[in-house]
Amino acid sequence: MDYECIIYEKKDKIGLIKLNRPKVLNAMNRQLWVEMQDALETVKQDNDIKALIITGEGRVFSTGADLKDSKDRSIEDYRIYLESLQEASRKIIRFEKPTIAAINGYALGSGYELALACDIRIAAKEALIGSPEARVTSSVTGGAFRLVQDLVGPGKARELLFTAENITGEEAERIGLVNKAVPLVELMDKAIAMAEKIVANSSFSLKLIKKGFLMAQGETSLEALMDYEIEACLACVSTKEREQSLDNFEQRKK
Repeated sequence: MDYECIIYEKKDKIGLIKLNRPKVLNAMNRQLWVEMQDALETVKQDNDIKALIITGEGRVFSTGADLKDSKDRSIEDYRIYLESLQEASRKIIRFEKPTIAAINGYALGSGYELALACDIRIAAKEALIGSPEARVTSSVTGGAFRLVQDLVGPGKARELLFTAENITGEEAERIGLVNKAVPLVELMDKAIAMAEKIVANSSFSLKLIKKGFLMAQGETSLEALMDYEIEACLACVSTKEREQSLDNFEQRKK
């Protein structure tokens, strides 16, 4: 597949996926998720690759779902989009090779959730991370209801999702949402250094260790949670309030 919305590269034993819609701050559309799944399959089938880094091209990781793309969707089209998103998220969560999110700038909404789906998160100190869904009458996806709580605990998770406030990479490190926060100029070097430590180890061990983590988290019930996330999003985008929220969002950008 020829990619339009991502860039895929291979460096020795490390795969690298860059979200590549910089003109719209790497906002995510259905095509991006389709391409992401294709690239994941390429990494999975390449026995030389032992770890994967995901980052954003340009000055952001991703500002989340492309709201212009979604504004005129029918509910059925929205369901198809959400199912593509959830399937890609499932693949990343369950991916047998270790994954690292290198958060180089804004990571909001679906972009933030993509980072959550990775095993390890390294953020630029200057990055802004958050879930704006409550501001635009939507709801979270990508398993975020569980993943955020696993990282920061239920109380802090509720605070982050209820307030819809962004936090810096530095604050994200303090509360355990990311593993490390580093200066932006050092970000990719640190991510690659982490990946190099990982790929020096046994592929078979890494695969079994990751599977063990998923089993320990009660991964089987993740299915029901992620199906619920689709219904919650569809319920939100079906409201009249959603249209007003999007109009308000557009006005704030001007």
